[in-house]
Amino acid sequence: MATYLLMHGGGMGGWTWKFMREILEAKGHKVFTPTFTGFGERVHLIGRDVGNETHVTDIVNVLHYEDLTDVILVAHSYAGTVAPGVLAQAGDRIRRVIYLDAIIPHAGERIASLLGFASEEEMAGLDAMLDAGEGPIGSGVHEQQRAMAKEHPHMMDRDREQWLLDHLSDQPMRATCCLIPVGAESIKHPVDYIAAKNTIMTAMHDRARALGWPVHDHPGDHAFNVGDPEGVCDIIAKIVG
Repeated sequence: MATYLLMHGGGMGGWTWKFMREILEAKGHKVFTPTFTGFGERVHLIGRDVGNETHVTDIVNVLHYEDLTDVILVAHSYAGTVAPGVLAQAGDRIRRVIYLDAIIPHAGERIASLLGFASEEEMAGLDAMLDAGEGPIGSGVHEQQRAMAKEHPHMMDRDREQWLLDHLSDQPMRATCCLIPVGAESIKHPVDYIAAKNTIMTAMHDRARALGWPVHDHPGDHAFNVGDPEGVCDIIAKIVG
């Protein structure tokens, strides 16, 4: 049996793995689903200084204090920016990595400009503002996701979608605009990428292929870990073998 550490996406938390965790644990696997500082049940810790480095430390500490080794590290969406830093600091505890429709950053990039939501100049200015103790604490990603769902409902049961939307929380602005110090190009571990068909992450799929990572297609959308946990777990099981 395997040990999984599942890292959630933007606006979410450890709760987002509820359905996948149940499936994996029923098969006898150990599953850890930590929540990044400033998200979910830890949203009360959101602050202008909470960014990528904080979230890397969150996961490195879980690996250390839970005495985890031979871990399969799974990163959804935003967590793709955290995984490289975790591997740089605690790679000896990780067996392999699986990206779930996740962001693939290069060192020195910023999420908002990488995804085309804002210019590099705007994000650099906002980052400096946060350093000075000014500017918005949160990014409003939870409200953005709710607005997007009205125009393009998720590919899942409406009750489950409502559960997803109800649980969303804000994301620290620092995480959105800060420089990502460790990029995916530094990863030496085996990485597989599960790509959703209906997503804004298409450019990330191309980056995965450019890095030589095997890409596994899924017919769902970006929230497929909630909408089709069975299907995603099946793909993961084939990857892990």
